[in-house]
Amino acid sequence: MAGHIFGRSTKGALPTAVAGDGCYLIDADGKRYLDGSGGAAVSCLGHSNAAVRAALHGQIDQFAFAHTGFFTSEPAERLADRLIENAPEGIDRVYLVSGGSEAVEASLKLARQYFLEIGQPERHRVIARRQSYHGNTLGALAAGGNAWRRAQFAPLLADTSHISPCYEYRDRHDGESPETYGLRVANELETEILRLGPETVMAFIAEPVVGATSGAVPAVPGYLRRIREICDRHGVLLILDEVMCGMGRTGHMFACLEDGVAPDMVTIAKGLGAGYQPIGALLTSAAIYDAIAAGSGFFQHGHTYMGHALAATAANAVLGEILDRDLLSRVQAQGLKLQTALQDEFGQHAHVGDIRGRGLFRGVELVADRETKAPFDPGRGIAARIKKEAFAAGLICYPMSGTIDGQQGDHVLLAPPFIITDDQIGELVGKLSGAINRAIAA
Repeated sequence: MAGHIFGRSTKGALPTAVAGDGCYLIDADGKRYLDGSGGAAVSCLGHSNAAVRAALHGQIDQFAFAHTGFFTSEPAERLADRLIENAPEGIDRVYLVSGGSEAVEASLKLARQYFLEIGQPERHRVIARRQSYHGNTLGALAAGGNAWRRAQFAPLLADTSHISPCYEYRDRHDGESPETYGLRVANELETEILRLGPETVMAFIAEPVVGATSGAVPAVPGYLRRIREICDRHGVLLILDEVMCGMGRTGHMFACLEDGVAPDMVTIAKGLGAGYQPIGALLTSAAIYDAIAAGSGFFQHGHTYMGHALAATAANAVLGEILDRDLLSRVQAQGLKLQTALQDEFGQHAHVGDIRGRGLFRGVELVADRETKAPFDPGRGIAARIKKEAFAAGLICYPMSGTIDGQQGDHVLLAPPFIITDDQIGELVGKLSGAINRAIAA
């Protein structure tokens, strides 16, 4: 029977999910799918966590919703406290929202209001990186640098500058060390700030490990430290988007901790609620909060469901599982095993150019020629074929095209639940290998 859902695509019918069992989702026909990407790096605890489910049952028996224009709640207060306990140095306040795009949108608006509050109204420009992705609302989409996602909405988007990404596999020169390469591309930020006029620039936004658009591309050593220095020199706010790579996904609660860098703001979502509730957050420095408090006294922004008690309850339970069960150590250990398994399977594959990432956040970049790094003809639709073949084999993964410039290049993003076992890593890599080979041979 035809339904009335307006889905992501009008083409084809999707199976109906009816149950979750650890790292697996089960459809109405009883078929099991290993969730090798956590959906979109969301389901970090798998699909049947007893502690999160019990916490939600407990909260719904008390109350579900109290508008934050009138009340705070114990779950929201507790969540904010626990996030700050584990946040980068200087981060002191938590603004709760319902997802990653909302968190990024809030960060841009807060950056603008901050400079108004401190008497620098000329600061309004945002600098980001090409091939970045920061969300689908108009402000977040404007900040993002993915050409394919931006193209049809370009007339609606605020003007944003985009500098080079930190994309070592494609852009590091022969004879150039990773550190030297990182400094070279980081220095593009200062060049762009000076071109625009430092007094006009309010923020630079970047993902510490780029997710969907490039496939788990980490910053090289020293890159983010240099970015931080440049921002400090010119009074520019550093916003780190950890919607996909944060909340333990890389083996650290916040990905930027591995780089030794503290931002002025950091956005989180996805793994924060682990799929059990829609939730995101903007974390901000004490200095930014204090400027608002000493000035107008309110952030001119807001969403109906921000600070939702059920969502905060779920996130508290998720954080409890990650921290109390020391899942960060597990992510690091299983991440190394996944990387090793991928290297063993694809390290000499004729059409795999790079295997990269951190923790349980890994990317496999496909190429037509390993020696030249030439991508496949976009017309072949390699990423889409891999997704279809993997799904048919019972594997959920996250292939994307346009890896290089929004049009050329293909990769597969992997972000399995933190509870993935050794046997399931073998199943993931085996099914992915078959899917890649079938897609390329077609």
